[in-house]
Amino acid sequence: MARFSVCIVTPALAKANNGNWQTASRWARLLSPDYRVRIVERWAGEPADAMLALHARRSAESIARWASARPRAPLAVVLTGTDLYRDIATDAAAQRSLQLADRLVVLHELACADLPAVHRSKCRVCLQSATARQRLPRSSRHLRALMVGHLREEKSPRTYFEAARRLAARPDIRLDHIGAALDSALGDEARALQASGAHYRWLGALSHAATRRRIQQAHVLVHPSRMEGGAHVVIEALQSGTPVLASRIAGNVGLLGTGYGGYFEPGDAAGLAALLARCRDAPSMLATLGTQCDARAPLFEPARERENLHALLADLLENSR
Repeated sequence: MARFSVCIVTPALAKANNGNWQTASRWARLLSPDYRVRIVERWAGEPADAMLALHARRSAESIARWASARPRAPLAVVLTGTDLYRDIATDAAAQRSLQLADRLVVLHELACADLPAVHRSKCRVCLQSATARQRLPRSSRHLRALMVGHLREEKSPRTYFEAARRLAARPDIRLDHIGAALDSALGDEARALQASGAHYRWLGALSHAATRRRIQQAHVLVHPSRMEGGAHVVIEALQSGTPVLASRIAGNVGLLGTGYGGYFEPGDAAGLAALLARCRDAPSMLATLGTQCDARAPLFEPARERENLHALLADLLENSR
C-alpha cells in the first residue's frame, strides 16, 4: 500500500543549524520509515497528504497557501517559541495561522495554557527527544558551566555575561558559551568579556556533534532564555546526565517540571551567579539537580517522540477536512 506523504515546512534549513532545523530534521528521520517526508523552507505546491509547518509567523505564507490550495488536506502548525510567546499576540499572519490549523503542536507541557482559549482544543503536546549519551567524567579542579544559544536577545546572553563578571574572582568557576553572533553588538560584548579577564570563553558556532560533546563534558548547562518554546539543548543536557540551571519561564518549567531546584528568575544574573557558586561549593547541589534531571529524562526518549508524532499524523489523516 502506498505510504502517505508529509511536507514539513521549516523557516530555517541545515545551514542555519538552529532549533527549527533540528526539529524538522529529527521529525523527518522519525517519520520516514512509515511516511514519505519532504522538508522545504517554503511550500510551492508540491504534492503531499499532510503538512507540518513550524512557526506560526515565519511559515505563515506556506500555511496560507496550503489552506487555500488544499482546503481539505490536514494541516498542523507547530509553535516553536517566539511565535507562541510574542507573535500570536500582535501579528495578524501568525494569528491567521492558528485559525487555519487543524492541530496546534506545542513542545512543552505548559504551552497549551499559553494559547488563546479559543484554540486550546486543537492543541497537542509533542515533547522533543534526544539520544542518550554516556556520562563523561568531569574535572574536580573547577566547575565548568556551558551556555548553548546563539547571541540574540531572546536567549538573554547578557544574563550569562553579567554572571561571569560577578564570578570573575572565582577561577574555579568557568563559563563557556557556544553560539553564533546573530546580533553583532552581542558578539562585540562577548569578545570584550572574554578579553577582560573574567573566566568566560566564547567558542562561537560549533557543529551539533561538537556541541553535544561539550554538553557531556560540562558540570552544568545554563539556559537563561527569556522566551522559549521548549529548548532542545535542555533535553540534550538531560540525556547526557548534565544538570541544568534555567530561567523560570514556561518553556523551561514545561520541560524540567514545576518542582525543579535549578531555576533563577529571568534576567537575574545575581541569582544565576549564586546558583553557580552553590554548585561549586556544595557538591550536594549538583547531585540533587542530577537526580531531578534523571527523573525527567525518560520523557524525552526518541521512541516516545516517534509515538507522539505518529499519533498526531494518524489523528490528522483520519479527521482531515
